[in-house]
Amino acid sequence: MPAYVIVDTKINDPDGYEEYKALAKPIAERYGGEYLVRGGEIDLIDDDLWTPTRIVLVRFPDRAAARAFHDSEEYAAVAALRHEYADSTLMIVDGD
Repeated sequence: MPAYVIVDTKINDPDGYEEYKALAKPIAERYGGEYLVRGGEIDLIDDDLWTPTRIVLVRFPDRAAARAFHDSEEYAAVAALRHEYADSTLMIVDGD
């Protein structure tokens, strides 16, 4: 069953965040990640619980692959850049 990494990001340093994006994508792809959404326009319908800022959606073959990507040593340094240049919420969700 595929799993999805969903990230909502408020970018605080656009130039620095470009560095993060360039480094994160190939790592995700090595773990089978496929970017489906990367900051497209949001048409917000309901926002009772959450008002997203910038959504990234990456599909992985399964939860184990998504966790392996997120928990990998190679991504740890890159994730630090995300935390430096943006505020974010990240989750892994099982899909069909």
